[in-house]
Amino acid sequence: MADGSEMAVDAIPDDYEGFRTLLLSRREAMPKRLKQLASFALAHPEEMAFGTVAGIAEHAGVQPSTLVRFAKSLGYEGFSHLQQLFRDRLRERFPDYRERLRGLREAEGHHVHAVSLLDGFTAAAAVSLERMRDSVRPEELSRAIETLAKADTIYLLGARRVFPVSAYCAYAFGKLGVRAILIDHIAQLGPEQLATATKRDAVLAISFTPYAPVTAELSALAARRDIPVVAITDSAFSPLVPSAGVWLEVAESDFGAFRSLSASFALAMALAVGTAEKRAER
Repeated sequence: MADGSEMAVDAIPDDYEGFRTLLLSRREAMPKRLKQLASFALAHPEEMAFGTVAGIAEHAGVQPSTLVRFAKSLGYEGFSHLQQLFRDRLRERFPDYRERLRGLREAEGHHVHAVSLLDGFTAAAAVSLERMRDSVRPEELSRAIETLAKADTIYLLGARRVFPVSAYCAYAFGKLGVRAILIDHIAQLGPEQLATATKRDAVLAISFTPYAPVTAELSALAARRDIPVVAITDSAFSPLVPSAGVWLEVAESDFGAFRSLSASFALAMALAVGTAEKRAER
């Protein structure tokens, strides 16, 4: 098998899950550059969906022609054919807010009643919390708390939808006497804000599908510098997992495609208080 374009293809997946399954089964047999692009595609589905060929190639560290070769190696007509799969996935899973409201109206009638909204979001929050209790293993939670408790300073990393969780952690750690720095990435200064971290510190990174690229990139940067990373994320396929010494799984439920943050906040509270308690024991 001299070239990725010569790989045999049995069927061409027409959805993201099928594509991911196919890609994971063949990634190890791919040439180096195609394997590199495969890892990038799984880590940055949003960029794969809406980026230009030149932009994706630059961020993935490959030549633009590699994107076409990658798509054809998996049986697609070209990169635009494959890119449409990524776009369809994001539209299905994360419609824009106007579409979400339209969906609620279709489900509830022309007028969405306030009580129905409250009931729906309360039920989604309850499901999220129950799932989190099952998905977070006690031994992993203990390891995460131990990692954070050992750190001189905890760097808090979370962008976009989960930024409030990171901001809460900054508040809670401050109140508990634990030194923490919130990486807010204002003016694109996230790398500079992380630059003062050392091996004696730790990063608490939070990101869910569709993963914020800056969170994945800064987590990887920390890992390359041997800074311990604790991640809160939603899947073993998350781009945060390769960088994390320990990761905790949270899959938030949704109502009308609006996802809860209830489980994320509950876990953040447990980590903050657990870290403070562990430090107090020393």
